[in-house]
Amino acid sequence: MRILIVDDHALLVEGLCNLLVSRGFDVVGTAGDGREGVEQALRLEPDLVLMDISMPRCDGLTATRLIKAQRPDMKIVMLTTSAEDEDLFEAIKSGACGYLLKSTRGAAFIEALHGLEEGIPPFSPGLAARLLREFAHLSEMGREGDAVKGKHGEAARVQLTERQTEVLRLVASGLTYKEVGEKLSLSDHTVRYHMSEIMEMLHLDNRSQVIAYAGKLGLETKEE
Repeated sequence: MRILIVDDHALLVEGLCNLLVSRGFDVVGTAGDGREGVEQALRLEPDLVLMDISMPRCDGLTATRLIKAQRPDMKIVMLTTSAEDEDLFEAIKSGACGYLLKSTRGAAFIEALHGLEEGIPPFSPGLAARLLREFAHLSEMGREGDAVKGKHGEAARVQLTERQTEVLRLVASGLTYKEVGEKLSLSDHTVRYHMSEIMEMLHLDNRSQVIAYAGKLGLETKEE
């Protein structure tokens, strides 16, 4: 995975580069603010942009919108200290496919990136549960149907197995695949397999839509 890091904290960027390279990832570039991040993303065409939110000249949310407007398929994951609902919801609306806090431990961070490689965008524990509640609320107001069904109007009528429903509920609550596996006595690989099957069955494109679907099913959970 070719990664671009956009963050104005030089020491953090250096440490993050060292961690990623040591785990086999290719850091193709770095940027110190959102404006430079947009320029680098369009020039380097990375597989993933790790984007901070609070930066000079151009913040990460604006930069995300600018990148997605020109490269809608480019994956952007917010990596930030902000756990505020407003930033979380706005990041997803802007096109980010994941949201990780800088307090995340190194091993969990690398696990999240491997999950992203398999098509499952990452969220720090507890944040996915907030999204679930927000999507469920919007659904009740009749404004979230399109995000759940997308162009596949039959998605909401697909029947999941009991095991798939339980995996969906736990993942939507913000647990890592390892934690879900421990709760259900399953391997990480099996949990990933179930999530891939769920997304394929429901014809959903990303984890935000999966969380929205969980909200439609009423699979609301408390934060861990």
